[in-house]
Parts: sequence; structure tokens; C-alpha cells
Amino acid sequence: MTLRYAYVALVMLVMAATTTNAQDVVKDGPKPEKTNFSKPSRDFLMLQFMYNGWLNAPDSLKTTGIGRGFNGYICYDFPMKKSNFSFAAGIGVGVDNIYLKDQQVVLTDNDTNAQARFVPETVNYKKYKVTTTYLEAPFELRFFGNKENRNKGFKAAAGLRVGTLIGAHTRGKEDGTKITYKVNTKRFLETWRFAGTLRLGYGNFTILGTYNLTNLYKENQGPPITPFSIGLCITGL
Repeated sequence: MTLRYAYVALVMLVMAATTTNAQDVVKDGPKPEKTNFSKPSRDFLMLQFMYNGWLNAPDSLKTTGIGRGFNGYICYDFPMKKSNFSFAAGIGVGVDNIYLKDQQVVLTDNDTNAQARFVPETVNYKKYKVTTTYLEAPFELRFFGNKENRNKGFKAAAGLRVGTLIGAHTRGKEDGTKITYKVNTKRFLETWRFAGTLRLGYGNFTILGTYNLTNLYKENQGPPITPFSIGLCITGL
């Protein structure tokens, strides 16, 4: 009986020693490499600084200076499986400013003439501008040269921008005084605008161009002006 107990004790000691050595081997052996994974940018944020212009305006309409605009959008990006393409949709605001040269806008509303007209200024304006503000939804088909890190590499996007007019005004600052004339009205302007968009660039910066598929004014209620814009788009997040 004593020999049997001694045999059992010996077996237990051997097993304990084997387990300890195995743990030491695992502890001192090569450790698995950590995988560094970073979620790629999806260009959630788009900030656009634009030069605005008008096409198809009559020769009598004169603009001056640099028409300026700003668009800001929050977008959600939907990758197309494992490809370099994605589809994005968003929401935001677009503001356009155009400066007139020695002219102003008057609104005529009577039985025979209901339209917006551009006439010589009746006040000596230092600056006179036309401003429109839209609530917009951009839609884009995007291509990323570097799908693992969209903050680097070539990128391109083509899409459509749909906007509804939420505000419009003209603003004139009289030269030599502090008097400002401002008229808030959306009368005669198209309620909706649709514009094709194209972006090309590298990393977080792209050159953007837009062309309106609709006119600024409603048919027969103003000049057949077609707005366009060129500018810089900054993306990220």
C-alpha cells in the first residue's frame, strides 16, 4: 500500500513539472504580432469654397468682382463591397453671392409685366450683390485610389446636387455712407435647383465644378440665367 501511494505521488509530481515547463515555454516563446487596423476615412464632412458665375445672361447684365460661395455638407458613405467605389448621400447648405456692376434688381408685378429685371442703379452703390441660400442634398458616386486610407491617394466623384431655396436677398451698400439697402424676397426665383457635380483631387483636397441643370429664375419671370461654380473642396472624417 505504501508503495502504491509513493507511485501516485511520483506521477503527480511529474505532471506538475510538465505543466510548469509548458507554461514557461508559452510565456517565453514568440508572441503573436498585433494587427494594426484603422478604420478608413469615409469623407463624412465636405467644405466647399467656390467661385460663382452666371451663364446665358443677356449682354445688358453686368457682373463684377469675384462671385463667392460656400457649401457645407454632412455625408454618409456606403462602400461597394471590397471595390474602390462607394456611393454617398448627404445634407447641407449652399450659399451663392453674385456682385452686379452699376446695376440693381427690381421686381415688377402688374398685369402686363411680372418679372425680375436688372436695371441701372438708382443709388451710387459701392457694392451690390444677389445672394441665394439653399438647403441641399448631394449624391455622389466616388472612386478612391487608396481604399485603405482615403486621406491619401487619388480620388474622384461625380454626382447630382438637389436643393430647395430657403432664402434670397439683394444687398446694396451706398458709396460714401453707412447706409445699406437690403430686400429679402424669393419672388420669381426657381424653388428647386438641380446641378451636376464633378470632383478630382488627391487626399483631403479636390477641385470641384458644378453646373446647374435648372435656371435661376422661373420661365418668363427673369433672365434665363444658368449658375455654375468652380472651387476647392476639403473632405475628411
